[in-house]
Amino acid sequence: MFVRFVVFERDSDSGVHQGLFQAVAALRRSGKIIKSDDDRVVVIREWFNENLERPLRFNRSRKPNRKKKAISWFKSGARRYLSKIRELQIILESYGMHVAMVKTRRPGYILYEDEFQVTAEPFRDTAT
Repeated sequence: MFVRFVVFERDSDSGVHQGLFQAVAALRRSGKIIKSDDDRVVVIREWFNENLERPLRFNRSRKPNRKKKAISWFKSGARRYLSKIRELQIILESYGMHVAMVKTRRPGYILYEDEFQVTAEPFRDTAT
């Protein structure tokens, strides 16, 4: 099982609901986030940067300048990572953003995989 946390804004590249990192980045750009929450977001983001590999491919096509259609999913056993992503969920919800957890067994065409996550270009019927 694969798990993803999303808000209801759509990503302009992938066309699917934004993940929490995108949502937090938008909140920060808006200037509406208070300093203590912003500081916490920075710490959480740094933790992920230090503890989770970053996929390099976000598209099946090898053509340059193609839209990034792939999205990342946590594996259901990635408990430490899921706990940290829930911290972002709490912050976003405190600003009135609804966060939903999406689950699937079929994330799509897998472009990257490690012990804790996959990045996949979704199938047409993949819930995103």
